[in-house]
Amino acid sequence: MDKVTQYSEIIQQILRAYVAVPIANGEIESYTVFDTVQHHYQVMTVGWDGYRRVYGCVLHLDIIGGKVWVQQNLTEMRVAYELVDRGIPKENIVLGFQFPELRQYTDFAIA
Repeated sequence: MDKVTQYSEIIQQILRAYVAVPIANGEIESYTVFDTVQHHYQVMTVGWDGYRRVYGCVLHLDIIGGKVWVQQNLTEMRVAYELVDRGIPKENIVLGFQFPELRQYTDFAIA
């Protein structure tokens, strides 16, 4: 199995596990959006918490140039470390949500 296919499967497993846990408050649904051709992977939330509308992307990962880019993480999950625990090396994970000049201070890839 090539690296991109392996990374895609790992990402999908992590995101499916995340949405399997129900949200405790409100009437909010979480679901995955996978584009396995262009390699975009997201978790969306939609619903209502009382009178407040809830809608948005809480997790967004891409595979770009053979590396996993964590573009958005609005969860408590440390998704980059979940990726490492499943076999993706830190040098193949980019924290895309970090300002580029600050990425050098993380344990992960710069780009």
